[in-house]
Amino acid sequence: MTEPSDPAAADGGSKVTRGFGATARATKRAGSFTMRTARRAAEAQGAGESGLSRLIQMHFFNTAGDAAVAISLAGTLFFQVPSGEARGQVALFLALTMLPFAIVAPLLGPFLDRFAHGRRWAIGSTMAVRSFLCWVLAGAVVTESPWVFPAALGVLVASKAYGVTRAAAVPRLLPRDFTLVRANGRVSMSGVVGVAVSGPIAGLAALAGPEWVLRYAFALFVAATVAAIRLPPRVDSSEGEEELVLRGSAVAATSGRRRTRIPPAVAYALRANCGPRWLSGFLIMFMAFLLRIHPIEGWSPEFLTAVVVGAAATGNFLGVVAASVVKRISPAITVTAVLFADVAVTLTGAIFYGVLMLGALGLVAGFGQALAKFSLDATIQRDVPQRVQASAFARSDTTVQLAWVIGGFIGIAMPLDPASLGLGVATVVLVAWTAFVLYTHPRRMRERMTTGN
Repeated sequence: MTEPSDPAAADGGSKVTRGFGATARATKRAGSFTMRTARRAAEAQGAGESGLSRLIQMHFFNTAGDAAVAISLAGTLFFQVPSGEARGQVALFLALTMLPFAIVAPLLGPFLDRFAHGRRWAIGSTMAVRSFLCWVLAGAVVTESPWVFPAALGVLVASKAYGVTRAAAVPRLLPRDFTLVRANGRVSMSGVVGVAVSGPIAGLAALAGPEWVLRYAFALFVAATVAAIRLPPRVDSSEGEEELVLRGSAVAATSGRRRTRIPPAVAYALRANCGPRWLSGFLIMFMAFLLRIHPIEGWSPEFLTAVVVGAAATGNFLGVVAASVVKRISPAITVTAVLFADVAVTLTGAIFYGVLMLGALGLVAGFGQALAKFSLDATIQRDVPQRVQASAFARSDTTVQLAWVIGGFIGIAMPLDPASLGLGVATVVLVAWTAFVLYTHPRRMRERMTTGN
């Protein structure tokens, strides 16, 4: 015989059900409002008509997927293994990341040039390859397969190929009265939003295991693949393109396209950008192990890591905002000022190492990196002919990413005790690089050529 149910329990259960339903409806409304607002922002000022908004949406999914992959690999290679072993694994991974820059990156440009009339499919292919490799990685991290590193390397190579193809696509989707720097700023802002949105979701997925984060990344890259294929047809146009070279004469290349030398001001801005990007890679890797093995007394490693990462993300965001708001900005003065600021904050951090200085290091490094990159973009737009700007952006991205990887590798190899030693070495490197950059300033080069020195 069935006993009658408890009315109070039934009423409580119905309240819980109604509460979940109300929460779900509120979340749906908030998500729909956010998506509508983001879409209107992406399509503002003619970006919807030109097709730039589609590239902005695609870049959102791309950076969201990259953030998920980074979180998964960080958990697999760093947090789930002993400190000494983690240091060796991350060093091995960074050593492998040198391969795309040393071997693959010089080949990416000529290879992707063959897709000049099919860039949408080339961009889509970089997304599809990463989605497939993320699915492979999801199984490899569970079984601890040796395919983890080759698959991760493939994801990195595809990511760099995407950077080259995207840099070539942006100039072809400019709205009327829209500068290239402004367009790149809007695309970069969508990347910042993508990381901010995807990071917490990937963190929650990581609670179930790194394989679920990679499956989440797989879904994001599938969405990015579809978005890439939906880009406007004019992305495929290569009319009037030339080849940009760092050295050599401006003559017809073997490919039949005219070669143009990089302007001295662009070369100066590019060299100056290597300093902040090197510091960013160094701090990320050096601080990750330093704060884990030798945390500041009275503070947990997790809190200290959150301080550095949060400050760097805030600084990067403020740099993007400052570059978008400030109209009359001198690129040469800005990149030089960023170099001096990085030297000052690193030296101060080596002398007065503490929690506040960790936050200051992250904030200044993130702010300077973003502002210096936008100054480089402004210099390219001002001094490089429009027909070769795509090539200039691709080469600059490759160079600064190489500087980041070298900085990260040195950060891993650096002794962790005392902390001031590593920051002191970083200061010396930055001072030497700043002196080299100033020595090769275009005005000084012209003076030496005039005097015959």
